[in-house]
Parts: sequence; structure tokens; C-alpha cells
Amino acid sequence: MQFILPMVSGRLERRYKRFLADVTLADGRFITASVPNTGSMQGLNAPGSRVWLSVSDGGKRKYPHTLQIVEADGTLVGVNTGLPNRIAEEAILQGMLPSLQGYADLRREQKYGRNSRIDILLSDIARPTAYVEVKNVHFMRQRGLAEFPDTVTARGAKHLDELGDMVEAGHRGIMLFVIQRNDCNSFRLCGDLDPAYFKAFDRARLRGVEAYAIRCQITPEGIVAECAVPIDERI
Repeated sequence: MQFILPMVSGRLERRYKRFLADVTLADGRFITASVPNTGSMQGLNAPGSRVWLSVSDGGKRKYPHTLQIVEADGTLVGVNTGLPNRIAEEAILQGMLPSLQGYADLRREQKYGRNSRIDILLSDIARPTAYVEVKNVHFMRQRGLAEFPDTVTARGAKHLDELGDMVEAGHRGIMLFVIQRNDCNSFRLCGDLDPAYFKAFDRARLRGVEAYAIRCQITPEGIVAECAVPIDERI
């Protein structure tokens, strides 16, 4: 996924009210940017961190700058939780996940379950329909190990249960974790930060839900899926 317009860089002053950040741009301007991330962004909020922002050219937004990338732990980290669905779609179409390759139709944001929407729906007359739930990952506490979630997510646990329901109805349920950083070689769940999500994941796996993780390459020009990485399912 390539950014359409060139991004601007700056230094993070603070993130606040979850969806806002104050940034001093490289040209000296002080601006407030929107933050498209509902999580805690642990490890990515340090004042003084170098950041990259996209700029809307529509002229109608209150905050035309949007935080996209933060430099942390010596690498670039994507923080926009609205991008992983597009990244996942590209990875599937490129054959990065062999078990999801070759479906005749791919659709995004389809209604299913208990008043929910599945991120990606794969269908083919010759194969079981695949319901793909995508989660953004950018949390790292141990070098080389990406983790999810970085805060409690009751909604995430609900999605896992609904994927299990799809499997029991004869379909495929897929949990796909998109790691928006390139310094992690494996992935695991944060059972200590959200025990309920860990239990929901374990329950879903026992019901037949599949799980995959892919790592991304991050640059100011774009964020692209790079490769699949193994999942450590121990707590």
C-alpha cells in the first residue's frame, strides 16, 4: 500500500484525548493532527519521537494532518489502524498466505454474525467461504516479538467467538494479525494484559479458527506486507 501524497515529518509533542496529537513539523510549524488509533499505543507516545503525517488536500477537515508512522526502537512503526485491511487484502492477492490463495471473489466489510462486519470475505463455489478478521499489531516489549492487544479489547473477543460460530456453520474462520513494524520475527498474544482475549483466542482455536500473522515493511512512501511470521500461542 503506497501513500498517494508525500508525507511530512516532524517531532511528536504529545498525544491526548486518544485521537489527537500535537506535532512540531520539520519546517517549524506547530500543528494538531488526528490519530487514527483507538489503542493505547504503548511505546509509541514518547515526546520527541520522529513522526510522519499524511496531509489531506481537500481543505474541509479540521485537522488536515493524520499521524501515520512513528519512529520507535530504531525502526518505523505504522499506527493507523485503518490501513491493515488494505494491507491484508494485498497480501492475500499476492499469495503471501497460501491457504487463502485462489478464491474467486474477495469482498471487504461484509455483514455477518451478531451485528458485526467481517473485514474480508473470500468466496468460491468450490471451497468453504472464508471469514477473515484483521487486527492491527504494533506493540513490542521484547525485541523481535510483536504482541496483541496492547490494551483490553472486549470487541476483539466477540469477533473471535463469531469466527468460531462461522466454523461450526461449515465455513472457515481466519484471524489475521498485521504487524505494522519490520523488527519482529514472531508474534504472540498479550495474555497478561487481556486474559479474556487470550481465553477467547484459545477457545476459537479449539473450535477450528485458523490464525496467521504477517509482518510489514514500513517507509514514508508506503506500508507493504513483507512475509508471514510464526505465532507463539503460549501465554
